[in-house]
Amino acid sequence: MSQVSHPFQAMKQIFIRPNRVFATIKDTHNWSWIPFICIGVLGALPVYMYFDFVDFAWYSELMVQSVAGDLSPAEQNIVRTSLSNQEQSLWMTLVSSVFVVIISNAVLALYLNVVTKADEECVQGYTDWYGFSWWVSVPAIIGSLVAMTVVLLATDNQLSPVSLSPTSMAFIFDVDMASTWSSFAQSIRLESFWVMYLVAVGLSQWTQLPARKTYIIAVAPYILIWLVWALFILL
Repeated sequence: MSQVSHPFQAMKQIFIRPNRVFATIKDTHNWSWIPFICIGVLGALPVYMYFDFVDFAWYSELMVQSVAGDLSPAEQNIVRTSLSNQEQSLWMTLVSSVFVVIISNAVLALYLNVVTKADEECVQGYTDWYGFSWWVSVPAIIGSLVAMTVVLLATDNQLSPVSLSPTSMAFIFDVDMASTWSSFAQSIRLESFWVMYLVAVGLSQWTQLPARKTYIIAVAPYILIWLVWALFILL
């Protein structure tokens, strides 16, 4: 299997020949900065475009009712005041969106570092798996591009923030933000299944684990989180 010669080629090949990419980055260091930067920048763009377009007064009231609809008027006013500054809301959303990805990838790396101990020939450490996590997260770029398209094509500036997750079940099935299922539905995105596939492919290149086990490892954390989350809502 021929290898990839540079990280920008790897960014292209990860969509069509992921086996080749993972075989290359197994022995190549410092390439993970490229997907990290791309995911961060392209993830921030739709957020910036959204806040530049949305009717902020309407957005603020929507968020108040979504997160504090059951609270007293006084408590709602506290939340309303905290959301009164458009620039502050923009930066809070940008920072939190990037922070969530950084933390979730750190957790994924820890998980992979632990479960691959079953392969005695696997020599990758935590930092290797953290770099790996950014390559398997590349499908998020597709979600960001779709989000930018949704904002660009919108004609009504009372646009739901769920539009920033256009590949999620919440957007596809128009789940109301006030619903207890809203956050759960937003967490299930089409690219999540792509990420699972890339994890399995990457594991097949980095370890000697059986193919069936690599897919179980890739799918298990997502299914477990979604199942526990759903049961928590139901109960």
